[in-house]
Amino acid sequence: MGAGPTVDPRADRIEQLRRRMDAIPARSAGPPRLTPVEPAAPDPARTPPSSLRTLPVPAPLAQLLPHGGLVRGSVVQIAGAASLKAGLIASVTGAGGWAAVVGCPDLGLLAAAEMGADLSRCAVIPNPGEDPVAVAAVLVDGLDLVVLSLGDLNAPPSRVRAVTARARRNGTVLVVDGQWPNVDLRLGAKVSRYKATRAGPRPRNRHRPRRRSDTPRTAAAPSPGNHLG
Repeated sequence: MGAGPTVDPRADRIEQLRRRMDAIPARSAGPPRLTPVEPAAPDPARTPPSSLRTLPVPAPLAQLLPHGGLVRGSVVQIAGAASLKAGLIASVTGAGGWAAVVGCPDLGLLAAAEMGADLSRCAVIPNPGEDPVAVAAVLVDGLDLVVLSLGDLNAPPSRVRAVTARARRNGTVLVVDGQWPNVDLRLGAKVSRYKATRAGPRPRNRHRPRRRSDTPRTAAAPSPGNHLG
């Protein structure tokens, strides 16, 4: 007898993701998620708040962004300290939004929780397989924020364009750690100093966010600690 048809494990993984997304309540339900973010201390010299729909970000970063947050439907390239990713996840999920993390082995969920993240609103896929872009393409169809770590992978331009178009159409912010052409915003963070705590000898790093490009050009239920892969 001949061998049966080969089952593509990637297709099965994507189907699992689709089923998990179907279980997430409609994004219009629950706390409002499209709230403009203002700096902690208003500065009269700043540009007036934008009417664009944005996702919230940590207060120090909000002061650097023209719209006070990440514009929906934009693609953001990120580099540097992992605490910047944790801060973005904490800001979005803490405000009632939905997020996903694809790859990102350096991300500490404990640090995100300490920053205020609601991990019940964050899907974590630590092992996306050989095609993390395909996983991200599914997630941008139903979530507010998708953080994608590509490592050394260079996604084909045609795939990049397709996923970018889906993110724009759905109003999802796609944050990419790795090579991704034609991004709307580049963000970087580096450790500026360490502060010891009384709870133990392990130092706590503090990072300084830096905006590295102009404003974006376009306007645009998982369980806690749940993992796939």
